[in-house]
Amino acid sequence: MNHAILLISCLDRKGITAAVTGFVAQNSGNIIHADQHIDEQSNTFFMRLEWSLEGFTIQRERISQAFEPIAQKFQMTWQLHFTDDRPRAAIFVSKHLHCLYDLLYRYRSGQLACEIPLMISNHPGAGGLARDFKIKFHEFAVLKENKSQQEKKQMEILKQERIDFIILARYHQILTPAFVGEYRNRIINIHHSFLPAFVGKNPYLQAYQKGVKVIGATSHYVTEVLDEGPMIEQDTVRISHRDSLEDLMRKGEDLEKIVLSRAVRWHLEKKILCYANKTVVFD
Repeated sequence: MNHAILLISCLDRKGITAAVTGFVAQNSGNIIHADQHIDEQSNTFFMRLEWSLEGFTIQRERISQAFEPIAQKFQMTWQLHFTDDRPRAAIFVSKHLHCLYDLLYRYRSGQLACEIPLMISNHPGAGGLARDFKIKFHEFAVLKENKSQQEKKQMEILKQERIDFIILARYHQILTPAFVGEYRNRIINIHHSFLPAFVGKNPYLQAYQKGVKVIGATSHYVTEVLDEGPMIEQDTVRISHRDSLEDLMRKGEDLEKIVLSRAVRWHLEKKILCYANKTVVFD
């Protein structure tokens, strides 16, 4: 069944929950999920409300207009989504393909409610996999001298394919601020360390040399500041003195796949709200 989802943020005050849930109830809507949170430091109210459209008396194309007076009353920042919409995603990848394999498996098995019509890489290695999944593949050799020109070409393709969001499945290129600005809070990256530790190249070698006892992975939205965007999910695994560098890399890659897929799924399920370079991730 098709559901509607409201994502809301505003300054906290009395009556918000009653007004929003009352809007659904008064129009014969059946609430399926409701979750809210108050950030006491900033006095900010956050809410995710999902309800069935079966029997709802307002036509879906008029729901936004009907809800607008409530949004204005409480000065809300809000989004309305529908569960039968299937966003279009592009995957960017370089040489490491483990996250790509995992995403494509989940995509084919129906775990990710989206379309993936496009794959972009700065290396040819993922081309065969793209053909196997009947996904358009474009290779762009990105150098310091041609980065801006290549990004413009990439942007043209993204627009032609009507891409809604981007997944960086171990894409080893730093996106320019202009590129990031076109997809604000719509580029999901996986960082192969438990941020902010071991940034940059060879994080597993750094961790191995330090003799760490825990390694991790972090998924986050991309911002203009490298690896400092709002974090979506993190996870860790224990390490001992018996683990080799290869063991660290294997365990780390397993974490990367899990943490990235969780972030993508939550993004598709409209469970994430960004604020103050942080996220609220609803249950």
